[in-house]
Amino acid sequence: MLEPNGPLPPEIYWRRRALAIGVIVVALAIVIWLVTMVARSGDSSGKTDAATTTTSESSSSSSSAEPTSTTASSSSATTTTSEPATSSAAAQPAAQPCGDQSLALKVTVGQPTYRVGDQPAFGTVITNISSAPCSRDLGPGPQFLVYTLDGQRRLWASNDCNPDGPPDLKTLKAGEQLSYKGAWFGTTSQPNCAGDRLQVPAGAYMVVAQLGAIRSAAEPFNLAE
Repeated sequence: MLEPNGPLPPEIYWRRRALAIGVIVVALAIVIWLVTMVARSGDSSGKTDAATTTTSESSSSSSSAEPTSTTASSSSATTTTSEPATSSAAAQPAAQPCGDQSLALKVTVGQPTYRVGDQPAFGTVITNISSAPCSRDLGPGPQFLVYTLDGQRRLWASNDCNPDGPPDLKTLKAGEQLSYKGAWFGTTSQPNCAGDRLQVPAGAYMVVAQLGAIRSAAEPFNLAE
């Protein structure tokens, strides 16, 4: 509809002006609202990213923690597994005392014949002949004893003049062996080193190794002029 030419009446002019201003205000309000929504949308996106980052970091942290947890679980499992062994070990000690029936002695002589005045060399091997480990105080060590060949007279013992050593608890596995060596000066001796020590003359003799009540088989040897 065409407007008539010429100036508008004042009331119509101001009404249209107020209407235009109102439209502008509404438009500005809409623009502000849109800007606000966009800004909020941006904040929301930022929060989502942050949340995603946090989740990612948490996931990363959980992943790195898993091996530790697994290791701890493994360690715990190992501990749990070892507990029965510890309890079993406490209930059944790994090494029982070595009774006389658990050990065997074998004596050796360095050579079959020595000259009077020489120092015959002896050796002995202790063997755990049982089927389980066992322990024994070997501080004093096995002793060597020299007899006349018929075994009727004891001439010398390695511990007659040598005091016992300090305690020395040894554990021998089943079948394990320990070796000891000794030498004889060729003279007689008595317990507590009593009496005179006399040179033993040429002849046939034998040596025996002894540990407590355990004795080896005798090994013969000779002293020659």
